[in-house]
Amino acid sequence: MKRPTIADIAHRVGVSKVAVSYALNGQPGVSEATRARVLAVAAEIGWRPNSAARALNGAKARTIGLALRRPARILGMEPFFMELISGIEDELSTHSYGIMLQVAKDHAEETELYRRWWGEGRIDGAILVDLHADDPRIPMVQSLQMPAVTIGHPSVSGPLTAVWSDDGAAIRETVQYLAALGHRRIARVAGLPALVHTAIRDRAFTDICQAAGIESQMIEHTDYSGEEGARATRRLITSPDRPTAIVYDNDIMAVAGLSVAQELSMDVPGELSIVAWDDSPLSQVVRPALTALSRDIPAYGVHAARVLMSLIAGEKAEHFEDAAPRLTPRASTGSAAT
Repeated sequence: MKRPTIADIAHRVGVSKVAVSYALNGQPGVSEATRARVLAVAAEIGWRPNSAARALNGAKARTIGLALRRPARILGMEPFFMELISGIEDELSTHSYGIMLQVAKDHAEETELYRRWWGEGRIDGAILVDLHADDPRIPMVQSLQMPAVTIGHPSVSGPLTAVWSDDGAAIRETVQYLAALGHRRIARVAGLPALVHTAIRDRAFTDICQAAGIESQMIEHTDYSGEEGARATRRLITSPDRPTAIVYDNDIMAVAGLSVAQELSMDVPGELSIVAWDDSPLSQVVRPALTALSRDIPAYGVHAARVLMSLIAGEKAEHFEDAAPRLTPRASTGSAAT
């Protein structure tokens, strides 16, 4: 089936293509009866304006771009991005905007996507996630003069507006909670080490453990998948100096870690306490239910989209600090074994 065109509408209504163009664009030159008939036929046959033609006319694409440099198999399982995107779409829908989403294999591919989308007039702005130190996307976006928001700490967002939350505060609350339960050997199963938010959490974890007098602080980096989370957990709990508590960077890895502990007949939380970053229904349906760092992830997406829409409208926008994750204790944490 071919895409409906202005010529199809003109043929159905019995007027010229010029008259159809006037009617569709709200211009004078046609009667109100003709305009109403043109709009009705356009809706009936599913006609939509061509984005390339709209771009040539300087019209808004009414779409924002989001490229994700994560394996698709992980995105399909990880609640964080699904909830973030739901929040972004919720806010965009109030402005009659949509989202162009694509998975990229590396920064070069992601950068090329944004260049192409912007150059072809497919998007009016973008949201950048998973920031790196000296992130090449930031100067590229600046050179394009494309409205863009980063989800990440303002210290690495350059001239772009950032939407962020205090991961250091969340780590501090978690370590202090575990220390109060008597834990002195705490490990962290972290995400990708090149990501800025991973580095911030690593640094905060080390600093807070040292300040709290934690004897052993171990960090294992992974790709956020359940498989990697399970492998990291096996290495930690079979080591001579095994931890009595593990903090995971997402709930997928925490659930995988719980399965490994149960596979090795370890009692949770009697022998091992587990904390998951980013609460989700997944954290609550396993047994024992997981203690988690909870935050309103859809709201995070709403705030990012709202800031971006302000930039697209030509308004100034300040960095927006979202609420930091807060610890929600459940059955997977308890006093350290003596």
